[in-house]
Amino acid sequence: PPMDSMKRMFDPETIALIGASEKEGSLGGIIIENLLACRERKIFPVNPNRKTIRDRICYASIAEVPVHIDLAIVATAAKTVPSIVEECGQAGVDGLIIISEGFREAGEEGRKLEEEIVRIRKKYGMRILGPNCLGIIRPNAGFCATHLSGVPDPGKIALLTQSNAFGKSLFDWGVNAHIGFSMLASLGSAIDIDFGDLIDYLGNDPHTRSIMIYMEDSIGDVKKFASTARGFA
Repeated sequence: PPMDSMKRMFDPETIALIGASEKEGSLGGIIIENLLACRERKIFPVNPNRKTIRDRICYASIAEVPVHIDLAIVATAAKTVPSIVEECGQAGVDGLIIISEGFREAGEEGRKLEEEIVRIRKKYGMRILGPNCLGIIRPNAGFCATHLSGVPDPGKIALLTQSNAFGKSLFDWGVNAHIGFSMLASLGSAIDIDFGDLIDYLGNDPHTRSIMIYMEDSIGDVKKFASTARGFA
């Protein structure tokens, strides 16, 4: 069931970072640093141009990773993402966080790429957060799948946002003010996982007492949002 995939995705045993890098300050470099700084999970860097990254074997593609992957984080150029999503589907990955930008927000060509990803996702039934998102952090679970720097204190407030700019400001403020969070999640384009899904997930999270939402444009499925919000309350 979709909820089980989200559970595995947000508390993964195994993570593949597609677009992993050792380049200082690069997207793939910052994300792997964040992943390694948090709780010990099995992390598999994927990048066809490298043999090792951070002393770990680096795989040319997701197909070569020798274990089942709960979560794949994608940080590669937009035009490469549909074929990566296809490969993840074939490999039976439970969920993807697509950090990459250059989709609907970048114009017509980006919108087409996004539609392609939606089509592939439906074929395999995996869950996707993003694209063009900041990722997700769950401080209580020691899980940090993002390219933001610094880890917020664990706490009981979940912060869900659509906007990357606003999400980043709130994140920085939270880290500096030592506000405790149970989850920080950014939806980006929200081609699959929306506010309703995340509220539903947080309803079963013992760490979350309240949810802060910063909503900009489309809410997604309004009925689902209303019923999950009522359920959580």
